[in-house]
Amino acid sequence: MFKALTVAGVLTLVAGSFAAAGPYPPAAGQPGSTAIHMDQAALLGWATGWQNYRVGSDCDLTWQTPEKALGKAAGTATEIVSLGRGGEITLTFVPPITNGPDWDFAVFENGISDTYLELGYVEVSSNGLDFFRLSNRSLTASPVGGFGAVDPTDIDSLAGKYRQGYGTPFDLGQLEGVDPLLDVDNVGYVKIVDIIGDGTYRDTSGEVIYDPYPTTGSAGFDLDAIGVIHQVPEPGSLLLLATAGLGFAWSVARRRGRSTGGPQNRFGCHLTTWGRMSILTALRSCVGGRPLLLECRRTGNSGAIPGRPRRCDRA
Repeated sequence: MFKALTVAGVLTLVAGSFAAAGPYPPAAGQPGSTAIHMDQAALLGWATGWQNYRVGSDCDLTWQTPEKALGKAAGTATEIVSLGRGGEITLTFVPPITNGPDWDFAVFENGISDTYLELGYVEVSSNGLDFFRLSNRSLTASPVGGFGAVDPTDIDSLAGKYRQGYGTPFDLGQLEGVDPLLDVDNVGYVKIVDIIGDGTYRDTSGEVIYDPYPTTGSAGFDLDAIGVIHQVPEPGSLLLLATAGLGFAWSVARRRGRSTGGPQNRFGCHLTTWGRMSILTALRSCVGGRPLLLECRRTGNSGAIPGRPRRCDRA
């Protein structure tokens, strides 16, 4: 989107700051907007890699640096990778994105105003091969020139809805159960596909999508970054949680110990047996919120049946 703006183009962009008219959330900073600022605390992580960058037409070499889309959003016009007209790129995430309450990730473009919006489809994948597109809507009624305006209240679930520094959020719950190949709790790949704004591309409902066209130099969607709101916890975090949970359970057991074979926690697990189990096995058995099968690594005996707690035999 970083184009050599003519005086006429700038005047068009300024004139394009019209009052909201459509049914969808308005521009960043306005009441009811879903825009997520790049410094918002809800963003826990960012893309860690990229693959399958297929640049489209009318894109100068200057803007073909995929690494600029990794890490935190820059919120500028120049620190981007341009997809070119009809191009695409896939960003990867370690740890993966997971489905949580409300929004799960946000896509940042470099739009220089609230109405100069270059749009893109968003697709996600668990295996990097099979991608599934999030549903979207566009109600822009007529073609938009190279410096024309798009009302953000006419756009829903298309990347590029908000100006630079603000991400467009997406909810993986929209795709839950859509196909066995997609695990919405383990999404490691997000693909952005540029929409050519001449009316040849359509939204989920079959309506024509218009955005600024034609543009040159860095035509098409200009990706700044993708931020993560919900992600799969890293193994180190799980181990820390497990250790903390066991420590807490042990302190409770010392205060509430019984004489039948050693101290128990409130889930009916004998804590004297934990020294012979791995931390994660003990956590699954005794700190999960309900009695589960207790596995002893040394002997293979079992217990922790509700109402009938048993100890692992000593080796």
